[in-house]
Amino acid sequence: MSATSVQFTVAAHIMAALGFRHGEELRSAMLAESVKADPTFVRKSLSKLSKAGLIVTTRGKNGASRLTRSPKQITLLDIYRASGARATFAIHRYPVEKKCPVSTNIKGCMSSVLKNAREGFENTLDGITLADVVGR
Repeated sequence: MSATSVQFTVAAHIMAALGFRHGEELRSAMLAESVKADPTFVRKSLSKLSKAGLIVTTRGKNGASRLTRSPKQITLLDIYRASGARATFAIHRYPVEKKCPVSTNIKGCMSSVLKNAREGFENTLDGITLADVVGR
């Protein structure tokens, strides 16, 4: 079984902290302390969020990060996509056993199921803003 990815939830935690203190610049050390994660991992997450245009980060000894727009204008889908989290499920790569009707059809069937599940997940995230998260 593959490892569980925490990239999305760490990115959401970082963004919630920035959203909670919207308008303020927060240092990566403070964000790492809030997440209780390795500062290097948090900086990698900040880099991804910055590349996606969700935050702006200044580097250096006094470097800090802040949101680029209101928490009401940022969705969890924005954060999910920026985080680079890998897909939860994937189709296996085992060869097809041509004599078996299940083996010859399961990948196509499951591809459709997983596509619908991913779309439902992403639609849910698209309906939740960072402001909603911070408000909870």
